[in-house]
Amino acid sequence: MGIVKISENLHEEIRKASGAMHRSINSQAEFWIKVGMMAELYPNLTYNQLISELMSSASVSAENLKSTEEATND
Repeated sequence: MGIVKISENLHEEIRKASGAMHRSINSQAEFWIKVGMMAELYPNLTYNQLISELMSSASVSAENLKSTEEATND
């Protein structure tokens, strides 16, 4: 793990975004870095497609939520 120096203005924007997204400042910065890296690697994908790729790589599936919701409603 290393230290990355960023401007005060960017740090403030990360701080505000982290509060809105209920993430730590470090988690918010890491998220933006991942999305930016993926955008450079896959410039033809939309933001939603990039997020879908991140979710898929972490084995996140909405199908699991649907199953849980259906069981709760029964």
